[in-house]
Amino acid sequence: MVALKCLKIDTNLSLDEKIIKDFINELKLLRRVSNHPNIISFYGVTKDCDGHYHMVMQYASEGTLREYLKVEFNNLLWKDKLLIARKIALGLLFLHDNNIVHRDLHSKNILIHQKQPKIADFGLSKQINETSMMTSDSTAHGMLAYIEPQCFIIPKYKRDKKSDIYSFGIILWEISSGSREEPIEGTPLKYIELYKQCWDKNPDNRSEIRLIFNTLKQLANEGLYQFSTDKHLIKDNANSSSPVSSHINSLEIKTSAQLYLSDTINSKTSVQDNSTLEKLRNEAYECLKQCKFLEALGLFEEILKNSKDSPEDKKNASTWDFSGYRFELKNLDELIHVLCKNTTLTSLNLCYNNLEAEEGKSLADALCKNTTLTSLILYSNELGAEGGKALADALCKNTTLTSLDLGYNELGSEGGKALANALCKNSTLTSLNLYINKLGTEGGSALAAVLCKNTTLTSLNLYSNELGTEGGKALADALCKNSTLTSLDLSDNRLGAEGVKVLAHAICKNTTLTSLNLYGNELGSEGGKALADALCKNTTLTSLDLGNNELGSEGGKASADALCKDTTLTSLNLDYNELESEGGKALADALCKNTTLISLNLGENKLGAEGGKALTDALCKNSTLTSLDLSYNELGSEGGKALADALSKNTTLTSLDLSCTGLGTEGGKALADALCKNITLTSLDLSLNGLGAEGGKVLADSLCKNSTLTSLDLSHNELGSEGGKALADALCRNITLSSLNLNVNELGSEGGKALADALCKEYYVNFIDSSSNQKWAWMRRRKSINRCTWREHFAKSFGSTI
Repeated sequence: MVALKCLKIDTNLSLDEKIIKDFINELKLLRRVSNHPNIISFYGVTKDCDGHYHMVMQYASEGTLREYLKVEFNNLLWKDKLLIARKIALGLLFLHDNNIVHRDLHSKNILIHQKQPKIADFGLSKQINETSMMTSDSTAHGMLAYIEPQCFIIPKYKRDKKSDIYSFGIILWEISSGSREEPIEGTPLKYIELYKQCWDKNPDNRSEIRLIFNTLKQLANEGLYQFSTDKHLIKDNANSSSPVSSHINSLEIKTSAQLYLSDTINSKTSVQDNSTLEKLRNEAYECLKQCKFLEALGLFEEILKNSKDSPEDKKNASTWDFSGYRFELKNLDELIHVLCKNTTLTSLNLCYNNLEAEEGKSLADALCKNTTLTSLILYSNELGAEGGKALADALCKNTTLTSLDLGYNELGSEGGKALANALCKNSTLTSLNLYINKLGTEGGSALAAVLCKNTTLTSLNLYSNELGTEGGKALADALCKNSTLTSLDLSDNRLGAEGVKVLAHAICKNTTLTSLNLYGNELGSEGGKALADALCKNTTLTSLDLGNNELGSEGGKASADALCKDTTLTSLNLDYNELESEGGKALADALCKNTTLISLNLGENKLGAEGGKALTDALCKNSTLTSLDLSYNELGSEGGKALADALSKNTTLTSLDLSCTGLGTEGGKALADALCKNITLTSLDLSLNGLGAEGGKVLADSLCKNSTLTSLDLSHNELGSEGGKALADALCRNITLSSLNLNVNELGSEGGKALADALCKEYYVNFIDSSSNQKWAWMRRRKSINRCTWREHFAKSFGSTI
């Protein structure tokens, strides 16, 4: 299920090109940050027949924070309130770290999904209005109490990060009391001081979000929530500088788990039958769920002795995923004991666990003793520079780890330098992920210097680390000397045209790099041209990502020219580059000559019908391309018809994305006809194209004849019940389709009943998404659910019985 938010543009405003460009760029940036667990997921934008744009976002199951507090406030302990506050702060910290100012933060813009707060509604609908006057009625409408006073006092006041802090202070106030204005009894004094500081009239006196987040973490660690029932907390602690000093929980890690196994297993135990073995497996899984790591380890060891080298048992015993478990210290201590036992564990995932520097140090100590672990994932924790340094020291001693993920841990330049030093001594690590760590130019340069000497690292991810032009130049110099690195991710680092020009020079000399990601680096047409020239000389690069770099038609033409000469590149991403029809035509011509490219992404490039037609002609001549993305390009029905003609002749393409290209009913019909003739396409995305019932019916008919398509996306196409019925009939006859997306199509009860009936007869479909057509979505696995039961459930979801 998804949520739609309508963005109505005020037609009375005079919109210049820069305003619209800024609006689109912010949408693009939102797509890059919405993967954070405390930010609502953003899937894309669509346009309806009235010209209104809609954001397609994650659906939150428990409504807004304000609604949640109204319902659950009396059930919330202080530990729950602090957790909510901390999670919101973490999301806001991520936004501010990525230079995004929310500007409209309040309790109705914080959504709750499965008890997790998620920041939503990034003020995009007001982004255009903000350029006129920040104190206008349109800006202040609704939540006046959350808007800092400066907006009403200073003409054309520009909101910044401190504006968000003011709003967050009000939210902290609401979380503590469930209402406004005065704090209720039992509110910790430090918490009150914190939110009052947030809404200080002078923005300079308001804390940075990182400091606020750290304060909330400290409050949680001090166990202030233990006083949630003490009605005299505020009064009793008014004159104390440390009101809870006597109640601070010790951070000393103590082992609470027994260092032996249950009576179920001992040296005399012999597992002979499958039922006993299955029982042991269930016990092991249950122990892992309860974080009884030592007991689980013993169970897995016994299972492996008696399972006759079962690959599945080996995997379960060696690969443990505890992402998002939020360990208590005692659980972590037991896990560290497991790491020191050196038995079966080879891969450990601890991402999203709020592990801080001390926990990082404990893990680092275990790594010094462990001799089996090869992969460790710690991304999205709070290790900081100190935790990073400890792990760096461990890398100097560990002799087995080959893959380490420390992404999004606030390592900073100091942590980066420490890891760089470790890479000089470590001789086993081949993959290192350091994305979003604020390494800066200094940290990036230190790592670059090491690359000149390191002889084992093959993959390095430095995405979003503020390396800048100088950091880019340092890494370029390293690439000229390094002889092992095959994959490098430098996306979102503001390298600029100058930094990339130097990097392009290095690519001409490097003989090992096969994958390079430069997404979102402000290359411009000049940077694009430099890289295109380098491609003509490089003999190893197979994958290049230049998305969101403002290459323009000139950069597109240069890339096209390189494709005519390059003989190694197999994957190229040029999405969000404003190539327009001229750039599209040039790339189309290149496809007629290139003999190596198998994947090309040209999504959202304003190619138009002319660019689309040129590319379709290329598809008739190209003999290598298997995947093509033309989404969000307004090809129109004419472009769709041209593509359909090409599909009838092309014999290599297996995946085609035409989502949101304005095909309409006529374009859909043409493509349906092509599906009857095409013999290679396995995946087709036609979402957001206004196909209507007629287009749906024709496509349904083509499914009866097509023998290769396995995945079809028809979401957001206004198919209606008639289109749903036609597709249901097609499912009974098609023998290849395994995935069908009919999300948001107003199928109604009739369409739902028809699909339910089809699923009873059809043996091949493994997944069907029809969410937002009824109360909930259903997933069906053919071998795990009774067909008649499935039919009943599916029909019931449409509010009908059969």
